[in-house]
Amino acid sequence: MPIASINPATGEVVKTFTPLTDAEVEEKIQRAVIAFKAERKTPFSVRAERMTKAAKIIERDKDKFAHLMTLEMGKPYKQAVAEAVKCTTACYFYAENAEKIMADEVVETGAKKSFIRYLPLGPILAVMPWNFPFWQVLRFAAPALMAGNVGLLKHSSNVPQCALAIEQIFLEAGFPEGVFQTLLIGSAQVDALLNDPRIRAATLTGSEQAGIQVGVGAAKRIKKVVLELGGSDPFIIMPSADLNTVLDTAVFARIQNNGQSCIAAKRFIVAEPIADEFEKKFVAKMEGLKIGDPFDEKTELGPLSTPDAVKDLDADVQKTVKAGATLLTGGHPIKRPGNFYAPTVLTNVPKNSPAYGEEFFGPVASIFRVKDQDEAIRVANDVRFGLGASVWTNDEKERERFINEIDAGMVFINKIVASDPRIPFGGVKASGHGRELGVVGIREFVNAKTVWVA
Repeated sequence: MPIASINPATGEVVKTFTPLTDAEVEEKIQRAVIAFKAERKTPFSVRAERMTKAAKIIERDKDKFAHLMTLEMGKPYKQAVAEAVKCTTACYFYAENAEKIMADEVVETGAKKSFIRYLPLGPILAVMPWNFPFWQVLRFAAPALMAGNVGLLKHSSNVPQCALAIEQIFLEAGFPEGVFQTLLIGSAQVDALLNDPRIRAATLTGSEQAGIQVGVGAAKRIKKVVLELGGSDPFIIMPSADLNTVLDTAVFARIQNNGQSCIAAKRFIVAEPIADEFEKKFVAKMEGLKIGDPFDEKTELGPLSTPDAVKDLDADVQKTVKAGATLLTGGHPIKRPGNFYAPTVLTNVPKNSPAYGEEFFGPVASIFRVKDQDEAIRVANDVRFGLGASVWTNDEKERERFINEIDAGMVFINKIVASDPRIPFGGVKASGHGRELGVVGIREFVNAKTVWVA
């Protein structure tokens, strides 16, 4: 895949970039190593000052950064502005809390003194996706840099301007050269980076296959890796829920970011007593979405990221219908310039079809009718993914069962699944391992060093 900005709403090639040579990559790694020697000794107060300034730069230029996001990957402009603003929450959270989280943890052992000291590891490789081109990076960078690590970003090849802009944010904020660097390289060069002993760990957000490749590459070199991979998140609606409140949220949960989100609701699991009403109203709302130019403030659904994304999504929809699913609406690309796909709703989805449990990256929803809570939990867990789950019920006993029995890294009750810098983010099963954000996230890339003083 070439490194280029290609407007997904029009197909126009906006700007192309030449990948770094091996010699240029080597220079950046050396710079990172030198930067870490100083950065690991930098006081938290200095790091916090810089991180706070980074947040203020993003606030100041949020419209410029939002324009880059929409231009390169096609998300509705309003959502791009919201993403830029969200990045500041991670910067502020870790600027304010990193020193406290990373403080020595005293352990009573009978020794004169015993404690755990959290120390940075060094250069961390971050392999990041295009769908949230700023947020995915900042939620890694804010905790990693506040812990004293340095970052090397290999961003997706279709968002190079976003990648370069993030590097400039940290430089302008006062982080020394080499603390955070963007590597404009292709995926084929990642394994060589993992093989470099100077790179101490890696994190990847992306597809299941990309996670396997990076996970295996890191394991061969005995390196820590955090993987945030795909999801086929359930959106469960029980009879006690307020259906009118749920409907608008359900539609947004499926089409947010043009349906291209790992935590977007993919499978709508609905109790039989309310299934007919939900299906009818949900389809109507999907059919009524405003589709078009993502820079238009009225647009609710923009293009997919690439022409191949449209082809792959449509192929999976057609396979699902051929396997016996019922197509209630949509099910085809939209004939217009750009990478647009019609809002689609499927039901009666067979287990042997892609829509049953694969991750659909686009505005395609599958509806599953269930007779009771037991069946809802069974269907929710009957996929290899386990990222998030959204459950809508006002029954306290039902809530407790869903929390305990749904096999996922995150369960949100009466709310769509979301990321927040204050709480851990991540999944189980094929959705990956390790956590980003929260207290857990900043401690993923540190040496938890045991100290015993006799």
